[in-house]
Amino acid sequence: MHLFTIAASVIPNPTPVVPEQAGGLLTILNWASGIGLVLGVLGVIIVGIGMVIQLQRGEGAQAIGKLGWVLMGCIIITGAAGIVQAFV
Repeated sequence: MHLFTIAASVIPNPTPVVPEQAGGLLTILNWASGIGLVLGVLGVIIVGIGMVIQLQRGEGAQAIGKLGWVLMGCIIITGAAGIVQAFV
């Protein structure tokens, strides 16, 4: 155990610091993420309306695939902004 304690004290633990020049980029990323999420929610609402209409026509199974694509897009938008912010 003592060897592990010594090795752990040698490993540096840097604290991430955002450079001053990255402030504008972070603002753009936050806006893009927010706009993407609003459009994603709007997309889910539109697909939901389409599902109701298609269910009344008897074509409900096709709309579930569209909902999956919209939700996947929301996940990608949200994840992309977080990944880029981690590296900036």
